[in-house]
Amino acid sequence: MKTFMKGAIAAGAVAVAAPAMAQDIAVVVHGQANDAFWSVVKAGVDQAAADTGANVSYNSPETFDMVLMSQLIDAAVNEEPDGLVISFPDPDALGPSVERAIAAGIPVITINAGGAQAKELGAAMHVGQDEFDAGVAAGVALAEMGGTNALCVNQEVGNISLDQRCAGFEEGFGGSVTVLPTTNDPAEIESKVSAALASDDTIDTVVALGASTAGEPSVAAVKASGRDVNVATFDMSAGFLQSVVDGDAAFALDQQQYLQGYMGVAIMALQAKFGLMPGGDIASGPNLITADKAGQVIDLSAQGLR
Repeated sequence: MKTFMKGAIAAGAVAVAAPAMAQDIAVVVHGQANDAFWSVVKAGVDQAAADTGANVSYNSPETFDMVLMSQLIDAAVNEEPDGLVISFPDPDALGPSVERAIAAGIPVITINAGGAQAKELGAAMHVGQDEFDAGVAAGVALAEMGGTNALCVNQEVGNISLDQRCAGFEEGFGGSVTVLPTTNDPAEIESKVSAALASDDTIDTVVALGASTAGEPSVAAVKASGRDVNVATFDMSAGFLQSVVDGDAAFALDQQQYLQGYMGVAIMALQAKFGLMPGGDIASGPNLITADKAGQVIDLSAQGLR
């Protein structure tokens, strides 16, 4: 009897000490590798993977390519992960892939883009900002600075989040707004903003929808023009924040993309391990970063954290 009990205790000790199986989580986002914004998202993903012990795969197309992104989601679903974290910028193109994931019993949460649309398909929650409301906030702030005629520089036309930003900006601004479509090539953006300023001397406001790709070249174009034009951007980069500090730009809108990457993975790991899920979305922004705040976050932005 004593021998049996000793064996049972030893076996129990082994069972308790055995490590739990790590969760397999797939992350698929639309952001391109040359956009510093998405390197911050990935930094958050990587830190959450380290903190939770989850096995995390991270994939994105090299350009804004929704066909390829849908294929990346399908490939992730075929691996049968414990959870799927995605951005959802184009519901029409990506919807069928998300529906396949949910039909396969894979929990899905969204970050950054398309939360409301993904929920209609069965996604559990969203980590990000309301893009339309953020656009309204930017428009109101720039109108209060005296703006009446604006450019909205959109480097990813067709991305529902960026389209919502311009639409919200137009509502909040109240004046004339022209959407300037571009690629995410900074040289092209600087050239197009310069051309727009040269063709219309009443433009007094430029709002960009990404800091490093569109905001910084917009500042450069305005400085080269010698015009008194307010420039603001969604999201942040160390370079654009320095322009805010120097008085060459008005403000940046921070949506805390590190938090999006981190919370997306952390929440999915908790869901896979314990069945836990927040009861609502997590609003990561917007936060208006003006000159009085910009200096405080330049170092963090340079470190890839803001």
